[in-house]
Amino acid sequence: MTFDKSHSHSGYIGVGMLSGAVAGAVFASPPPGSVLAAILTLWKGGASGVLLIVKNYTGDRLNFGIAVEQARLQGVQVDMVIVADDCAFAQPSKAGRRGLCGTVLIHKIAGALAEKGCPLDEIVARVNKATKNIGTLGVSLSPCSVPGCLPSFQLPPGEMELGLGVFFTQVASADEVVQTIISHITDSSSKSHLSLKSGDKVVLCVNNLGGLSCLEIAVVSKVAVHCLEERGVLVVRVMAGSFMTSLEMVGMSLSLMKVDEEMLRLFDAKTTAPAWPNLSTSSVSGRNMFIKPEEKLAAASDNYNEGSLSSVIRLVLESVCKILLQHQEELNALDRAAGDGDCGSTHALLANAVQEWLHTSRIPGNLGQLVADLALLVQQSMGGSSGALYCIFLSAAAPHLMQSSDGAAWAKALHAGTEAMKRSLDALCPAVEELMKLSTAPPDGHIAILQSAVEKADLGAESTRNLTARAGRASYIASEHLTQPDPGAVAVAAILKAILNALKA
Repeated sequence: MTFDKSHSHSGYIGVGMLSGAVAGAVFASPPPGSVLAAILTLWKGGASGVLLIVKNYTGDRLNFGIAVEQARLQGVQVDMVIVADDCAFAQPSKAGRRGLCGTVLIHKIAGALAEKGCPLDEIVARVNKATKNIGTLGVSLSPCSVPGCLPSFQLPPGEMELGLGVFFTQVASADEVVQTIISHITDSSSKSHLSLKSGDKVVLCVNNLGGLSCLEIAVVSKVAVHCLEERGVLVVRVMAGSFMTSLEMVGMSLSLMKVDEEMLRLFDAKTTAPAWPNLSTSSVSGRNMFIKPEEKLAAASDNYNEGSLSSVIRLVLESVCKILLQHQEELNALDRAAGDGDCGSTHALLANAVQEWLHTSRIPGNLGQLVADLALLVQQSMGGSSGALYCIFLSAAAPHLMQSSDGAAWAKALHAGTEAMKRSLDALCPAVEELMKLSTAPPDGHIAILQSAVEKADLGAESTRNLTARAGRASYIASEHLTQPDPGAVAVAAILKAILNALKA
């Protein structure tokens, strides 16, 4: 039977892991009486031996040690393993290295050995050996607060704490932070280092200290795997999540455990502990983690020559891209009122893709092909509801411009695009109604019609303040809370205005 102290570990109680956990106050070790009560409960319940897994802190060692001696006086077969996996200190003090998230890995190994029926002395020997093959280092971007108390420490602006109390450094990117942590863990000049060489196999534990999002933990996990693989280390398992937290602290720790095949079998052994993740038993290293499209869909414009309007089209597209990038935060702000707050970012993806395309591709003289190519760019790069609608619109409009690009052809193309996506065109519908006049207007009147269409688009976008959303995320929000114009409609109006200004110029 195995058990540990603290609130962190109650989720690891289950077949194949712990038999119990003894909690003290927050961040404090429990009194010896509580530990002794747990030991005696297991012993009287039929356990052939009891193993205490204790993190290396003075209070823990004292209180658990007292309980162990008292239990032995009562004839209990009991022993204690100390976990000291902290790699922060190059020269550890007399107290030694602290016990951190690597303790959770020891729970798994000890629990699997106990479940196999190994005798207590064998479990102690093998677990002690395993503790010497674990290294952990953490980083925090904020303190934590024990309920009812002030924050545990203060961080200067723009700084983060590396080693959880050891030293401060400037906030850096995930790549830089992970590189620093792994370099520190494996630094052979430090007496606390974990010796790693090319070809070694490791289990990687990415631990959320409490305040990071799943997305941020996933970013760190990817970077850590890449960093280890660059060193020739084989990452055979990855566990990422909240395994040992510090309340609401914004930060994470990385734990590395060197393993051989036998240790890996123990790590993979089944457990019913609810906090243990359901991990794959396949090695991470050597696996293709990302599948890229075989090739990007080739734009047909590669087979077309530039035409007389290509230079004008380039100016128009550059103007549209510039406007969308300038309006990115404004569109995001509008979208935050009723959506995910990403409308501007989604349009910026398209703008960046078009800018890249302008630098690497020929602009076809055939305007139908140009619109078809733009539909392809939207399909490949934009995403979101706006991307789907633009793709529908451009794909439907393109065929009407393949043979002709006069005013009448543009009117037909715009009408076809509008009909294809008619249910969500608050700004475009009134603008297209105005642009239909292109079918009968002389060429010198086209700019005036476009000017009028832009004004209609602005009015259409503004009118969305008073509309009740029937689709999309805004449809889930009470109408009295929707006081801003629809960001998608504002984006359409901005695109039309950019086209007009570029043509005027």
